[in-house]
Amino acid sequence: MSKDATQRETGTISINTENIFPIIKKWLYSDKDIFLRELVSNGIDAIHKLQHINVVEQLKLLEDYGVDIAIDKELGTLSVKDNGLGMTADEVRRYINQVAFSSAEEFVKKFKDIEDKNQIIGHFGLGFYSTFMVAKKVEIRTLSYLEGAKGVRWSCDGSTAYELEEIERKDRGTEVILTLNDDEKEFLDPFRVREILKKYCNFLPIPIRLGGDQVNDRNPLWTKPAAEVSEEEYKNFYRKLYPFAEEPLFWIHLNIDFPFNLKGIVYFPKLNTEFDVSKCNIKLFCNQVFVSDNCPELIPEFLTPLQGCLDAPDLPLNVSRSHLQNEPQVRKIREVLSGRVAAKINDLAKGESEAFASIWEDIHPFVKYGMMRDDKFYDKVRDRIVFRIAGGKKYTTLPDYLHRAEAAHSKKVFYANDEAIQATYLKMFQKQGIEVLVLDALIDSHFIQFLEMKNPDVAFKRVDSELTENLIEAGAEKKIITGPDQKSDDERIEAIFKEALAGKEHKVQVQSLKDDSVPAMILLPEESRRFQELTRMMGKKGLDPFKESTFLVNSANPLVKNLLRIREAGKNDQAQLLIDQIYDLACLAHKSFDKERMEAFLERSNRVLELLSREAGK
Repeated sequence: MSKDATQRETGTISINTENIFPIIKKWLYSDKDIFLRELVSNGIDAIHKLQHINVVEQLKLLEDYGVDIAIDKELGTLSVKDNGLGMTADEVRRYINQVAFSSAEEFVKKFKDIEDKNQIIGHFGLGFYSTFMVAKKVEIRTLSYLEGAKGVRWSCDGSTAYELEEIERKDRGTEVILTLNDDEKEFLDPFRVREILKKYCNFLPIPIRLGGDQVNDRNPLWTKPAAEVSEEEYKNFYRKLYPFAEEPLFWIHLNIDFPFNLKGIVYFPKLNTEFDVSKCNIKLFCNQVFVSDNCPELIPEFLTPLQGCLDAPDLPLNVSRSHLQNEPQVRKIREVLSGRVAAKINDLAKGESEAFASIWEDIHPFVKYGMMRDDKFYDKVRDRIVFRIAGGKKYTTLPDYLHRAEAAHSKKVFYANDEAIQATYLKMFQKQGIEVLVLDALIDSHFIQFLEMKNPDVAFKRVDSELTENLIEAGAEKKIITGPDQKSDDERIEAIFKEALAGKEHKVQVQSLKDDSVPAMILLPEESRRFQELTRMMGKKGLDPFKESTFLVNSANPLVKNLLRIREAGKNDQAQLLIDQIYDLACLAHKSFDKERMEAFLERSNRVLELLSREAGK
């Protein structure tokens, strides 16, 4: 170290630091523009410290505090200036020369092989040194608030050498001047710099000025008490964050002081087909400084659609994100968010049923997923989740449904997963006053099994899975027909269909149903169908569910009754034509036909119509 007559000091920043600058320049941060966030944050911190000292020591400083950014395109410099507490020469030595590199060897050893190098914020005091990612020379000009302090100038060209000298300076505070690298001239563009400031510093509490114009909103909505914020203010703030989004479904205002600090406003958005539910959409702040908009570790997986802002000043952001996942505070934040969303769902469910139903249509897949992943969340919302009743827009909870159905089909829940395809079955249930729930989301097949696991005495049955006693004509007697075969009508009908459908893999069953409008239907056993669907989802070839299905013929249907007379009249071709048509109509409720079968079905339909017209013309 040496000094001259003008008190200029030169020296080496520290021993064994030749490895540190290449690391800084290459991968200290994933985005180079983060250097501006670090400099502005340092300036804000210096102002906050001075404001505290001003109160404690009663300095009576009355100033318009702020951070000013200036660009000089001719000189190729960008400067960040604050009017905070400033530094003395000794403080520059301590905070710039020593703190940053006192553990340089440890830093190099620990982080040189890390793959995820994002979010290494201020580690070992390196926030200031992020400037060397974009600058070939960095200069500090500073004056401490202390009485009698002298101005100080420090400069470094990115090597381990520095210069420190006393200068004349009138303005208290610190100015950092960056002489930018030739390939970093984008940071001389005011529009680019404003964009960076709006991204990282938009909600800082101290004015931030670029060319004299303030660019930040000093009082973000989450800093206010919830009781003082109107509904319109919440919506306006959301529009500011997401200008092209539809209005949110609901929001939650967080203001937690214990056992950790957490503030913020999270919104559940109106989802559309372009919304990426796999990406975290929460903006994370630390003391109102933007940190990241991709911190999935903080959000329960089932709440990834949440948008908005979280300000978590106590998070250990000076480590890699992979370590952040294991932080106890991160787990607590996840639990808080899950609990607050559950409480909000409960509050919404207590309100107007129609309003909640409209919201439910957007949120139910995520709520159901959350219930399956988090037992605490399940316990909090289980009695608030609702199901739409088929055939209308009415909703019911599962306990209410089971209570109403206790006499007719106790502990059994009938559901449909496609109202259009299962319309025939639904009509039969509705005619008998049996409520059917609609469970048609992708997640519902898993959710049904989850609910059965949680409620072992409750069974979910799809409307096409079995014939409930409520649909069968009670006391329907099988009439004995005189003749050599001594068979009932039902037995004769069963024999006719078995003969006509020889080669088909269905079991044939005949029942007299209360609803005579349906000639036949196919029933798929609930358990075997679920297993077959599961094997297909696992990428394995499942058995055709039709192989275990039952072809149920309704002997109360007029068309089925007429088949007996047609066969007795010897019109076997007509009987076969009608049976094939009845069979295909039943199959259409379960699967689409290939080209050949559809052509045959349409041709047969025309023949049936032709036959009908002939009979009508007689």
